[in-house]
Amino acid sequence: MQVQRYLAMFSAVLLWLGLLTLITCNTANRQFLHENDEFVATKNVDSDTLYFESARKDKGLKEAANNNCTISIVESIPQNLTYKPDEYIHPSTYSGLKALLELAKESVHIASYYWTLRGKDVDFYDETADEGEDIFNTLMDLGMSKKISIKIVQNEENNDTALLAEKAFAEVQTLNVTRLLNSGILHTKFWVIDGQHFYIGSANLDWRSLTQVKELGVLVWNCSCLAKDVEKLFDVYWYLSKPDSSIPPVWPPNYATSINMSNPAVVSLNNTKARIYISSSPPQFCAPGRTKDLEAITHVIEQAELFINIAVMDYLPVRLYSDPGYWSTIDDALRQAASSSRFNITVRLLASKWNHTMHDMYAYLCSLAVLRSALRISVKLFEVPVYSEDQEKIPYSRVNHNKYMVTDKHAYIGDYFITTAGVAVVVDQPQYNTTRGNLRKQLEDVFMRDWHSPYSHFVNCSHCPHLEQDGHAEL
Repeated sequence: MQVQRYLAMFSAVLLWLGLLTLITCNTANRQFLHENDEFVATKNVDSDTLYFESARKDKGLKEAANNNCTISIVESIPQNLTYKPDEYIHPSTYSGLKALLELAKESVHIASYYWTLRGKDVDFYDETADEGEDIFNTLMDLGMSKKISIKIVQNEENNDTALLAEKAFAEVQTLNVTRLLNSGILHTKFWVIDGQHFYIGSANLDWRSLTQVKELGVLVWNCSCLAKDVEKLFDVYWYLSKPDSSIPPVWPPNYATSINMSNPAVVSLNNTKARIYISSSPPQFCAPGRTKDLEAITHVIEQAELFINIAVMDYLPVRLYSDPGYWSTIDDALRQAASSSRFNITVRLLASKWNHTMHDMYAYLCSLAVLRSALRISVKLFEVPVYSEDQEKIPYSRVNHNKYMVTDKHAYIGDYFITTAGVAVVVDQPQYNTTRGNLRKQLEDVFMRDWHSPYSHFVNCSHCPHLEQDGHAEL
């Protein structure tokens, strides 16, 4: 099929488009040169989907040296949700995951919350399940070939992974976080391929996450130093998912890392120095050297000097999964940053509105929105429209599920941070570098695209008596 041929060329073409960023996973700023490459990009106007063709010679990205890496944002844009013609949309999550699987030669390791990749997994079938079906079938083919080892750690048992275990020889284990911590779930979504390539993001193993839910993640190719670091997190999950496992008082050295907030991997990002590390949660799952997610988040907030932009589905400064109660660590950090006497920092918070939004969230959002007159804090809600009766019938869809933060210094793409198991990618890349390949700048542009889109509206706090009349002023 022609689309399959395009997917095989995916990562090479992205280099030409400036979507993939060259990084070198060592302390020297060495440049990775691609020679004899010639690319052509075409746009399908009818579907507003980018398709790619490559006239490159048979000297592929797959054969690149192990220390040369590429990194790209990928996102899922729900069916029929469109932007202005001059707004950029990154390659799809589906295309990126498909490209990763096509690179697999030895192993595919996946950590996941839940699986509903096949249309039959959801009560209402929709033709947009095709992309999820294709990912599932590709995994099945890889496993049945007996050439690729597939290992999966999941939060709960499901029909998809049971079938992969039965017919594709996949090794599947279920991690019961509640058994270990008395509460919590495995909410992670990451893939590691051959210890060389990986994906971290918000997309579940769900066909709706590819076509009906707005998602964002990062794909990294040919980057063994970081991929092996993510692999250590997979090893932690694999160990803890054994029925008789327990959290060790001190994690053995083979789970430890030297890449963290204090000692990030120093990389060359389009000939510009950058720093990157992987954080994790909950703290009990963090081996020596691993930066905890909450530490990473508060550090990113504290280091900002110009702006803090946050996109998240739910914003509630409370503990939802353990010891319910008020939990203000991040909320306090945002208020502190906005009131800084050293910098004039603008804080923008973009939460999501959908059929399952918790009502209490509006009160917490308004508690920030009422500060717009005194501080530079602005709050909006992003709502994915429903355009058809079929879309209305698809359960738990049509929502902005992104989870990331971008400042003038950092890009943070991650998940949860107390008892829920999750991971994040943190990139330290200053605001002055605004080249198109700059990952932090790409994430900033995604946020501002959504912030100014017709799908985003200031939170309605008319029921809050202390909200100033001019509270909707743009920041």
